[in-house]
Amino acid sequence: MSAEPPRGSWIARVFADRTIALVYLTILFLGISYGLALSIAGIFLKNRGFDEPQIGWLVTFFAAGIGALAVPSGSLLSRFGPKRVLIFSLLGYAAAAALFPLMQSWWGFGAVRFFDGAFSVGVWVSSETILLARAPKAEKAFFMSIYAIALAAGYVIGPIVNSVLVLVAPKTTAFFAAGAVALVAATVVALLLDAVRSNEAASGEALGGDGAPEAAPELGTWEVLRKIRSACFATFSYGYFQASVAMFLPLYLIESGMTEEETILIPAFFAAGMLSSVVVAGKLADKHGHLFIMRALGAVGTAAILSFVLTHNELVVYALVLVAGASLAALSPVSLGLQGLVLSPRDLKRGGGLYNAAYGLGMLIGPPVSGTLFKAMSGDAMVLHFAGLWGAFVVATVLWRGDDPRKEAPSPLAARGGPGG
Repeated sequence: MSAEPPRGSWIARVFADRTIALVYLTILFLGISYGLALSIAGIFLKNRGFDEPQIGWLVTFFAAGIGALAVPSGSLLSRFGPKRVLIFSLLGYAAAAALFPLMQSWWGFGAVRFFDGAFSVGVWVSSETILLARAPKAEKAFFMSIYAIALAAGYVIGPIVNSVLVLVAPKTTAFFAAGAVALVAATVVALLLDAVRSNEAASGEALGGDGAPEAAPELGTWEVLRKIRSACFATFSYGYFQASVAMFLPLYLIESGMTEEETILIPAFFAAGMLSSVVVAGKLADKHGHLFIMRALGAVGTAAILSFVLTHNELVVYALVLVAGASLAALSPVSLGLQGLVLSPRDLKRGGGLYNAAYGLGMLIGPPVSGTLFKAMSGDAMVLHFAGLWGAFVVATVLWRGDDPRKEAPSPLAARGGPGG
C-alpha cells in the first residue's frame, strides 16, 4: 500500500479498519464513564469534609497509579496482547469507579484512586498503540484526533447525564453509573475486537497502516524519550492542568458566585471545545507540522487561562472554558501524532508508556501544588500559575522545533524518502 492517505470522506477512512473503529467506540464509553465521575468528584469530596489540599493529594494517588503501570505497560502489551490488557484494564476501572463512593476514609479514597489510575493507563496505552500502529503515516494526527473526539464526546455526554441524575438520585449514583458504562466497554472489546489484528500493533508487525515490514531495531528508553520530549512536555502540562482544574475550578467558580449546578457543566464545555477544533488541528498538524500547531494551541490556551482572572460572569466563563478546551485539549492528539511519526512501530509501546508516564507525573505534581496555592494565596494565584506552565511549554516548542521532521522537509513523504520510508 502507498503512504498516501486513502481517498473518500473522513468517515469512510476512519471506519474502513474495523479494529480502529472498535477502539474509538471503546474510548467513547470510557469518556462517558469519566464524565459521569469527574463532573461530581470535587463537590462530592468537599461535601465529605475534605479541603482543597486534601482533594489535591487524592488526585496524586491516581497519578501514582498511572506511573506504576505506564512504563511497564509496553512489556505487558508484548506478553499478553492489547486485547487482554484492554479488557482487564476496563474491568479494573469499572470496579474502581463503583467502589469510590463506598470508601469511608481518606486513605480508602486514595487506594481506589491509585487503582483507577493504573487501570486507566492500561486502557490508554493499549488503545493508543493499536491506533498509532494501524493509522496511515501521513495522517497520524488526524486519526488520533478522532480518538480524542470519541473521548471528548464521552466527557460531554457524561456530565449532561449527570446533571439529570443529581436531580433524581443521590450523588453517589454517578460513580455506579460510571462503573456500569466501563463494564459495557469491556464487553464490547471481549466480543468484537480481533485479537490477531490488535496484536500486530503490540508486536511491531504493523507499519502505520501501510502494510510494509519494519526492519529498524528497537531504540533504548532515553533515545525514545529524546525523540518524543515535546509530546511528553505537552502531556505533562495537560495532566498537570487537567487534574488540577477538574478538582479546583468548580470550587474556584463557586467562591466567585456560581452555583454547584452551574459548575457541573464545566467539563462538558471544555470537551465541547475540543470537539469543535480537534479534527481541524489534526489535519493542520499533518499538513504543516505538529510542533507549529502545538505552539499555536498552547498560546491560545494560555491567553484563555489568563482571562479567567478578569471575569467570573457565568456566560463568559463558559466561553473561556470552551476556548481552553478547543486549544489545550486538542494538543493531545497532535502530540500523539508527532509521536507516531518520529517512532517506528516497534518503539510505539515504549513511547506510549513514557508519554503516559509524563501525563501521570503532571497529575502527580499539579493538584497538590494547585490546592496549596488556592488555600494559601488565592484562586487567582492558582490560575496564573497554570498560565505560566503553558507559557513555558510554548517556549519549549520554539527551542525544540527541530524535533518535528516537517521542519526539514516540505512533506511527510519527502521527509521519509518516499512511500514506504
